Amino acid sequence: MIPLMKNAFTNEHKTKELLAEFIVSADKLSMGDKCFKFEREFSIIQETKHSILFNSGGSANLALLQTLKNLNRLKNNSKIGFSALTWSTNVMPIIQLGMIPVAIDCEPNTLNTMSTNILDTLNYCDLDAIFITNVLGFSGDLEKIKDICESKNIILIEDNCEALGTKLPSGRTGNFGLGASFSFFVAHHMSTIEGGMICTKDDEVAQMLRMVRANGWDRNLTAQQQNNLRSEYEVKTEFQAKYTFYDLGFNFRPTEITGFIGLEQLKFLENNIQKRRDNHLELDMQVQKNLDLISVQHSHIKDISPFAFPIICRDEEKRSYYCEQFACSGIEIRPMIAGNIQNQPFFRKYVDKSFSCPGADFLHKNSFYCGNYPELNTADLELIKSCLYRI
Repeated sequence: MIPLMKNAFTNEHKTKELLAEFIVSADKLSMGDKCFKFEREFSIIQETKHSILFNSGGSANLALLQTLKNLNRLKNNSKIGFSALTWSTNVMPIIQLGMIPVAIDCEPNTLNTMSTNILDTLNYCDLDAIFITNVLGFSGDLEKIKDICESKNIILIEDNCEALGTKLPSGRTGNFGLGASFSFFVAHHMSTIEGGMICTKDDEVAQMLRMVRANGWDRNLTAQQQNNLRSEYEVKTEFQAKYTFYDLGFNFRPTEITGFIGLEQLKFLENNIQKRRDNHLELDMQVQKNLDLISVQHSHIKDISPFAFPIICRDEEKRSYYCEQFACSGIEIRPMIAGNIQNQPFFRKYVDKSFSCPGADFLHKNSFYCGNYPELNTADLELIKSCLYRI
């Protein structure tokens, strides 16, 4: 059996030993110094100004959109474009926060929403923001997408949960918009069991994110930020400030366990990404020999950071055949994330209007993926390649 992921952590046994020692010796396990140190070190790796740690990537997505509403940058009924090929926690917050979701199609041969897809959507729908998903370690032409958004005053945010470490010629994915979310769930590029992050270079957004993360209060802000808020709202004593809530928020705080594991796993991140990249390139050589399959095009990307290995078939019959090949060989597979998410039950229940997305429909019907991670050995890769031979 080749599962989607073999281990919860890189260097798993040692990481668990260190974690056990930390739990026994730690004075506190609620959010504290380990979380804040992880935020600082992640900012260095991601080459950004602020990183705010959350208890999950899904919470991070919801907190980011709530933050933009709190700051009045988005409002009820704002139109939010999103990648049609995506995950539920990109779309659900749009609906939950009273905004209007607008699906944007993708190109099957890149898996991602491209600038041309966005321009097509803007021909018939004005957008206030675009929440773009960087799928499976690939991305769209984010430089062009950023230029479009800036020229039309559209807020760009990224879900970079599946593309940590991917680089375009002009920079890392996750740095092209106002903010970006990351996930550290098991099977992602690095795992803290559960956990997520928002990265941003915007000071006002970072401050509000820290408030939204923790009930809308000011406890995790700088002294100057606290003084400014308390002066504005006439909070006169430290005693009163303890339970003053300035804006809408949640309890999305991580624990020190998340911070500790994150710091340990950062040590292995670059090697982890390189091994995933090597695996992908080796498997993709077999895909390119098979006319039944479509190789993911990434010539616009400098360095890919694969999350999993995608198999894109020419039609549904071929997908059925290759799915059976993988299943009979004991290789765990999944649909291409949520496919065209407009077809999901929750979307049909809560959203009245859908949009034509033939590219996402094609991937919905004709593609799937298997795991790609550092623990795959030569025999594993050969078994996967054997399932990619033409009928």
